[in-house]
Amino acid sequence: MKNRGIPFALGSAFLLGLTPIFGKLAIQQGLDAIAVVALRTLGAAILLTLILAVFQRSYFYIFPLGLAGCLIAGALNGIGSLFFYAGLARIDASLGQLLYTLYPIWVAILLYLDGQQPSKITLLRLGLSIPGVYLITQVGTGFTNWQGVIFMCTASLLYAIHIPINQRVLFEVPTPTVTLYTLLAMTAIVVPAWLLIPPHDLSIPTGSLWPVIGLTLATFLARLLLFAGVKTIGGIQTSIFGLAELIVTVILAVGILGERLSFQQWFGAVI
Repeated sequence: MKNRGIPFALGSAFLLGLTPIFGKLAIQQGLDAIAVVALRTLGAAILLTLILAVFQRSYFYIFPLGLAGCLIAGALNGIGSLFFYAGLARIDASLGQLLYTLYPIWVAILLYLDGQQPSKITLLRLGLSIPGVYLITQVGTGFTNWQGVIFMCTASLLYAIHIPINQRVLFEVPTPTVTLYTLLAMTAIVVPAWLLIPPHDLSIPTGSLWPVIGLTLATFLARLLLFAGVKTIGGIQTSIFGLAELIVTVILAVGILGERLSFQQWFGAVI
């Protein structure tokens, strides 16, 4: 039964692996990093709201405690998204995503503190992932934008925190409902940030439109699959399968963005 959640987790990982590519393309076309996260989150929230309003209005119902959990998780993830795209504007998409994939480690620690003991196979998977991530973050040029690195690590931690919170809510609430209210809470954070934080540039370059649309669709579908995975196989297992997003990002960053990885970074990706 639990294995049915694996395709959800892998599907979410694939789509999340696309998001840094779309985001980087939009930024390269002149769209501000905060505008990128605001537009994709707002678009995903509107899309899901319209779909539920037309096809399944019952999913709008949520009990107060569950709503509070979704709002807290969404606010944390919204702040984390701002850090993620601010970091993405400063470092390569491949390096940024690789730093971001530290989040399964944070999830495992948080769930352990919450009284959930990881299995031996889970600990083995985490043990293998740590040296892989270390090797992959070794930049051959010797130059690292440490502000971008710190932003990405902060985003990773905040993303990790929101998963156990949503996992608790998912015990009682359907996946589309959790996705909806988490996205709405994220929107309530990132859209005001776009309007209030300098440079206050509300223009949208024409060349950035298609990357933003791709990013919005990837975000919308990835969120649904992510929470479906968390509901079925739990936060730790979903996070570990989520490491596959790292491979997707690296391959596309090399093929589309022209980024290059050293031999040890490729070796880390294989691990």
